[in-house]
Amino acid sequence: MTGTRDRAFADPIQAPGTDEAAWRAWPGWARLPEATVEPFRRVVVVAAHPDDEVLGFGGAIALLAASGARITVVAVTDGEGSHPDSDVVTAHELARVRTAETRAALAELGAADSVVVRLRVPDTEVAAHEDHITARIALLADGADLVVAPWTGDVHGDHEAAGRAAVRAAASADVACWLYPVWMWHWAAPGDDRVPWKRAARIELPAEVRRRKRAAVDRFVSQIAPLGPGPGDAPILPPEELAHHLRDREVVFR
Repeated sequence: MTGTRDRAFADPIQAPGTDEAAWRAWPGWARLPEATVEPFRRVVVVAAHPDDEVLGFGGAIALLAASGARITVVAVTDGEGSHPDSDVVTAHELARVRTAETRAALAELGAADSVVVRLRVPDTEVAAHEDHITARIALLADGADLVVAPWTGDVHGDHEAAGRAAVRAAASADVACWLYPVWMWHWAAPGDDRVPWKRAARIELPAEVRRRKRAAVDRFVSQIAPLGPGPGDAPILPPEELAHHLRDREVVFR
């Protein structure tokens, strides 16, 4: 099945999204093999923006933390460009807020002792710094046994560039690499042939892990609540988008 409803839109992320009820009813879940994080003891998790890692891989981070794994979170940007038309907050203030939100979210996941590395690449300009990002991730991946990053087909320029850099870095460090989707759940549809389902695996999240992830997502107030009354202060992640990330499983491409 190919997604068609977004063809009238220049950006599929701005097109009407797929309702979460359609994803939950999809019988294709049963065909995805189950992945487990238990074998991994040192993991580098890459986020193009603060909150990507929690939305796409937060439940797995909670599982890793509970298993005693050492976690390094690489924030490629500080997410300062999320509200460029805001009348109430500056990009500098957003960077500070989103960095603090990441720390609070990791604590909710039981991963408060994670190392957070900020690369401070300008938001929306990740592709222009791909080689630099690759080199930094490769250094951090030395001695790790897994690198995780946004999916390279997520139809978001920063996500895709961060994913490409992570794939290259993991290969140079001879480390396994998993990729997690974020915006895919919005623009794709169940069975969509733009998605590499043959490479997909599901990570099942127990009830307590789902509770932790919900609490972690709630920490990103700057993204899920209005910053102010103006149109430039609207939430980036309304409830219908959050629903995709609060289900009882996560998906990675391996």
